[in-house]
Amino acid sequence: MGRPRLYCGQACRQRAYEQRSATAKAGLPGDVVLVSRAELDGLQDRLFQLRCALEDVQTLLQERPTKAELERSLAELVHSTGRLDRLWVTERSN
Repeated sequence: MGRPRLYCGQACRQRAYEQRSATAKAGLPGDVVLVSRAELDGLQDRLFQLRCALEDVQTLLQERPTKAELERSLAELVHSTGRLDRLWVTERSN
C-alpha cells in the first residue's frame, strides 16, 4: 500500500541524507561520485584491458582467423568484460 519504498531501511535513508548533505556543503552537484585514486586506477586498468581485447579481436577478424583462433580471442574478450561486470560502485559510510 502507498508509495514504493526508496530505501531498504532507516540506516540507508540516513546514509543517503548524509551523502546529500556532504555534497551540498562541498558545493558539488548531487550526481557527483567520488572515488579514490586507487579505485580510479583500477577501473582505468580494466578498461585498458578491455580495449586491448577488442583491438585483438578486430585485428584477428581482418586476418581470416580459424574457428579456434576466433573462439580463443572471443573468450579473452568475454573474460575482460567479466572483470568489468563485477565492478560495483558503493556508497562509503563515514
